[in-house]
Amino acid sequence: MAKRKEYQQALKMRKEGMPYSAIRKKLGVSKSTLSRWLRDHPLSKKQIDELRGKNPKRIEQFRQSMRRKRDDRLSDVLEKVRADIGTLSDRERFVAGFFLYWAEGAKTTPYSITLSNTDPALIRSYVQWLALLGVPKERIRVRLHLYSDMDYHTTTKCWSQELGIPLSQFRPPYIKQSRRADLSYRILTQGTCNVSVDNRDISEYVMQGLRYLTEYYTKP
Repeated sequence: MAKRKEYQQALKMRKEGMPYSAIRKKLGVSKSTLSRWLRDHPLSKKQIDELRGKNPKRIEQFRQSMRRKRDDRLSDVLEKVRADIGTLSDRERFVAGFFLYWAEGAKTTPYSITLSNTDPALIRSYVQWLALLGVPKERIRVRLHLYSDMDYHTTTKCWSQELGIPLSQFRPPYIKQSRRADLSYRILTQGTCNVSVDNRDISEYVMQGLRYLTEYYTKP
């Protein structure tokens, strides 16, 4: 009777998609006995895929679980970084601006400083740095590089509001005759923003600042 009961339990668990190892562990029967009982009851392809982790629902659940863990981990890292950096002083932002320009700024235009990027936050930090350099906001000029399928007026207004610079200081845009959909990376939703100041004294000050940084980091 006991064997009969175990046999029925084994069949039931097999129909539910359980593997041999789990059934053996549950019932405590030998591998040869279990093989004899279940040789005419193979798993379906769907059950095999589930055991191998190929079930779409299970895969999506796994991805969501990993995504949540990653988000939680990055949230903790962000809080640590926020605490480590804290609020930046004007001097720290002043120095950071030179490193920003060293990495991203144009260095070959005489008597002018120019920085271009697609990231509004980065461009905004550059505009704030110009203020720390003593550049009046009305001296700043902006030019957008857009694609032909972009709405020029909407995009220009968006950048104007983002930077706090009036539309009257925007130069005619450069419009590329292609579509964002043709790009490999579809991230240029607001185009590229070019911010410049035409002033010899400011340009020379910034360039000499970069020279100082170069000398500083090439010291033995």
